[in-house]
Parts: sequence; C-alpha cells; structure tokens
Amino acid sequence: MIKKSIFALGFFMVSAISAQKMNDKDAVSAVAEKLRLAMVNGEKTELEALILPELTYGHSGGHIDNATEFVEKLVSKKSDFVTIDITNQTIDIVGNTAVVRHHFYAATADAGKAPGDVTLDILLVWAKVKNNWKLLARQAVKSEKKK
Repeated sequence: MIKKSIFALGFFMVSAISAQKMNDKDAVSAVAEKLRLAMVNGEKTELEALILPELTYGHSGGHIDNATEFVEKLVSKKSDFVTIDITNQTIDIVGNTAVVRHHFYAATADAGKAPGDVTLDILLVWAKVKNNWKLLARQAVKSEKKK
C-alpha cells in the first residue's frame, strides 16, 4: 500500500510539473505575440510592460541596445516595423527562464525610408518575474530570405 501511495504521489508530482511547463509555454507564446504586436504598434507603455530594465537587445548587424534605446527606437519610428511575421517558433522552459527561437520576417519603413525588409533568426530569453514573463535578452542573426 505504501509503495502504491508513493507511486501515485510521484505520478501526480510529475503530472503537475509537466502541466506547469505547458502553462508556462502557453504564457511565453502569448507574451511573445504581445511583443510582436507592440513592436509593430510602437506603443511605449506596451513595450515597457514586456521588458526588464536590464534588457540587452542584439541586432543582426552587431549593435546592442539597452532597454531605453530599444523602446525609444520603436516609439520614434527610427526602427519602424510595418509588419512582422514569425514562424518556426520553439519554446523551452528551464526553471524561471524561457528560451524562444523563431524565424522573423518584417517589412520596414525605418525613419520614413523607402520600404525595406529583414529576414532574421531570433533568440529571445524571457525571465519569469512574479508570475509574469519579461524579455531579458534578444539576439538576431541574418537569415535566408523568406520564400
């Protein structure tokens, strides 16, 4: 009887941990979508609500923005995303950290310039802070053009 109880308790603990990771994956997916929309809209309060003050935001060309620079560039339209499409997204949860990878294709109009496009592979690192996922780090690398 004790062995059955221990087995049942272990089974429920594994199930609970698995369900928590799945809930976290859903939450990270939702917050990543909020970030995508906020980057297109360029709304300061939306952007600031999704990031940590310690954000390090790496561009494919090698430049790194801090949190203030990241928000300012989107709000001022220095970086202006007309559309952003995300594909092939994967999410891995490790404790209170989420590692997200995806393919990123965007139409741009940076600083009012003629339309452009960018095709990148992205790594995002999200940290869980008081049950909310916040962007801690982002790194982009150039990718092949979307077909």
